Parts: sequence; structure tokens; C-alpha cells
Amino acid sequence: MIEVLYQDDDVIVINKPAGVAVHPSPGWGGPTVVQALAEQGVLLSSAGASEREGVVHRLDANTTGVMVLAKSERAFKDLKDQFRDRETAKVYHALVQGHITPSTGTVDAPIDRHPKHGERFAVVSTGRDSLTHYQTLEAFRGASLIEVDLETGRTHQIRVHMSAIGHPCVGDTLYGADPKFAKTLGLDRQWLHASKLTFRHPSTGEPMTFESEYPKDLVASLARLRADN
Repeated sequence: MIEVLYQDDDVIVINKPAGVAVHPSPGWGGPTVVQALAEQGVLLSSAGASEREGVVHRLDANTTGVMVLAKSERAFKDLKDQFRDRETAKVYHALVQGHITPSTGTVDAPIDRHPKHGERFAVVSTGRDSLTHYQTLEAFRGASLIEVDLETGRTHQIRVHMSAIGHPCVGDTLYGADPKFAKTLGLDRQWLHASKLTFRHPSTGEPMTFESEYPKDLVASLARLRADN
């Protein structure tokens, strides 16, 4: 069951759980947001490719948090335009390995598919421009909780940029995180959560902001770090 934070005739805002992809794709045999919403009786817009109807942006399968989908064709076009034109505001929280210096900054590095590993992305000189702004919220022994404001929305952007500066998301073994450290925190996925999303309602033009609380596994990992500090 997908938790619904808000819905009307145009949009539905959800709290995506871990282990659920947004839409079907080659190589993914697990549950998807699109399928789960259909089973809950939610009719998404028919706009877009058949396997991703109503999908205007995505979160990785093991990333949790707030996201919006379109229920009308008008909403689909308008929201796609907002994300493309960088009119939305996307705020994430991530637990990364080590302590980032400086504690507040911007990673400006182009991203494209990894030249040797097709399932991964990487900082590549010929890639698409990618901007990640971050600030440290809390420092622990061996890790930092950061807030990330994405100016662009490339696939795996936060994961790639944090890895590129030597501070991969805790639990993100695809991008070089230490699996032993994640195990001590009880994590079996990357610590990455879409905490806040702001967009303009496609019909009314009203700014709308939605937030998502940390799921239990992320809360528990922070509790272990704080107890060890």
C-alpha cells in the first residue's frame, strides 16, 4: 500500500517506500509505484510512455520520500515543464560517510553513464550539467547528515556527486560505500530520502509544498549514531 499525502483530479502526492521502483523497466522484477497505485484504484494520466504513464519525475527504487504523479493530461504536461525548467524545489536528506569540507557547498560536475559499468552513472566531462547544493545538518563519528537541494535532476545525481567528492551515501555499495559500516547501522540500502517537494499546482497555479518523515530504518540508524557520539 502506497501512502497518499494528497490527491485531487490533477495530481497525487505519495510517500514512496524503499524497494519499490517508480515504473516497470528491464531487469526490474519487483513492485512499482505505478502498479501499486493502479491496485489502489488511482487512475494516472495516460500521457507518457505506456510503462510510465503519469510519471513526471523519479526516485531510485531504494530511495524513499515524497514524489508527485500526474492524474490528468494537463497536469502531466505542466509538471513535466516545471521539472524541466527547474521551477520545482527538491530537498533531500542523505547520510554520507565522513565529514564534508567545507560543511556547506556546491558540487558542479557533469554526469553521464559510466563508460565501463552500464548500471552506474559517473562524473564525465562530456556529461549533462549537474548542480548539487548541500549543507551539513549533523556530524557523527564517521558520518554526516546533510541536506541537499538539487538544481538539476540527473539519474543518481546525489549518489554520484557524493561519491565523486569521497563521501558516498551510507549503504550505497554501488557507489563505493563501506558495507561494513552500513551493517553496523542496520542498513541494507542507501541512506537517501526525498524530504520535501514544492511545485506549482497545474490548475490553480498555487505553490504547494509536501514533506515526508524519515522511515523507520533511517530513524533507527540515526539513533545508533547519536548513541555512539
